[in-house]
Amino acid sequence: MWIQILLVAGVLVIGLFLARPTGGDSHLALRRLFMAGFVLVAIVSILFPQWLSWIANAIGVGRGADLMLYALILAFLVFVATTYRRNVQVNRRITLLSRQIALTQASAEDARNSAPPAVPNGGSQAAPDDTER
Repeated sequence: MWIQILLVAGVLVIGLFLARPTGGDSHLALRRLFMAGFVLVAIVSILFPQWLSWIANAIGVGRGADLMLYALILAFLVFVATTYRRNVQVNRRITLLSRQIALTQASAEDARNSAPPAVPNGGSQAAPDDTER
């Protein structure tokens, strides 16, 4: 029962996190904090495996390995969701850049087509004849 409540709460928190707009680099700080917490819990779990089993039993999961599996599933879902959002943003940027390049090339081509025609004879104009005075 407790694990189901915790998993649902975790999914809700992840959903709220993903629903908010990404306006800056604050997500990098959160990612670093979560990674540091994960590393700390992983080290403690490796050094004291009975600790993980005790926590699992306290929240209603049979074994510590099952608790770790549930946590890894949540972490994987966060990774998939954030990667998807990042790909959507990159695709938007690529689209905007492609449009800008196409507009720039089109305006450059228009400028070339509307330029005065080139002067014949290798680009040099004939000098006025000095003999006619």
